[in-house]
Amino acid sequence: MDHFTKEDFEILFRAEFKGLCFFAQKYVKDFDASREIVQDSFINLWEKRASIDPSRSVKSYLTTTIHNKCHNYLRNNKKFNTNLLEIENLIEISEISDNDILVEQELRQTIQQAIEDLPEKCREIFLLNRYENLKYQEIAGKLGISVKTVEAQMSKALQHMRLRLAGYLVLFPAMLSFIQSIIKDF
Repeated sequence: MDHFTKEDFEILFRAEFKGLCFFAQKYVKDFDASREIVQDSFINLWEKRASIDPSRSVKSYLTTTIHNKCHNYLRNNKKFNTNLLEIENLIEISEISDNDILVEQELRQTIQQAIEDLPEKCREIFLLNRYENLKYQEIAGKLGISVKTVEAQMSKALQHMRLRLAGYLVLFPAMLSFIQSIIKDF
């Protein structure tokens, strides 16, 4: 990759920057943080261009770097433990087969029921965070409660979801990223 010119780098940056920011934002849920992560990843790519395996795709290198930086960002800024990071879809796991429509339908129903079974305030906070992508501080302001209360309720909601979906994860470990995508689609 040492034949990678400044012009090549600039073309790559212009073509991929915006999409990679959206990719990072799915994880960190913060626009400014995602831009910073992607910028740092491009700087990292440029600085290490001579030592990167030339048979490896540049986009693959960038997405892996961004994925890892998002993981570090969440670990350092949200005080999540590894189990919560797994629920946040940060552990790479293969996709579920498209052929398993019955499992998908059953899983959607289980997720919907698990969300409905949350206590009212807990459910409201979970939905504001997961479906409206509000940050904890925004939720606290909107509901007139403390950020600590939002954190506690989200922790309770994620624990509840993990317990309710544990059977699927034991039977189908590859479904973790699929479960996260379904939760986001409801």
